[in-house]
Amino acid sequence: MGGLVRVLQDLPLDYPSRHKYEKLFKDMAARIVDFQGDDGLWHTSLLDPQGHGESSGSAFYTYALAWGVNEGLLCKDIYMPYALRGWHGLTYIVHPSGKLGWTQQIGHGPAEIHEDMWEVYGAGAFLLAGSEIIKFSAKEEAK
Repeated sequence: MGGLVRVLQDLPLDYPSRHKYEKLFKDMAARIVDFQGDDGLWHTSLLDPQGHGESSGSAFYTYALAWGVNEGLLCKDIYMPYALRGWHGLTYIVHPSGKLGWTQQIGHGPAEIHEDMWEVYGAGAFLLAGSEIIKFSAKEEAK
């Protein structure tokens, strides 16, 4: 979903098949919220809710949902609670040192992860999510 956000950001509004990408984004959003854990995170395997939530996927989903709300593609009342729950969950897995743990490793399928596992793309996704949460908060405060 995070990659689809980037496509939609660069795709001209009058692009002939843009509506297909917007529909795909909305369909994905409607489905992904069903897999969010009680802690706000998504797991390495979306169909297996056992274990701990994973940071990079959770950050990309949080980013995409918040971006969709900020851009008016997704309903704020439906999707922002999921994005905020995702952000809340992500903030709890940042180490005191600032490192984001619980990140699935490159090239691994859904597997067991632990708090000391990290990758730079996890931190990048976390920053993207945070940027959209900040934009949302700024809009809400300006009202």
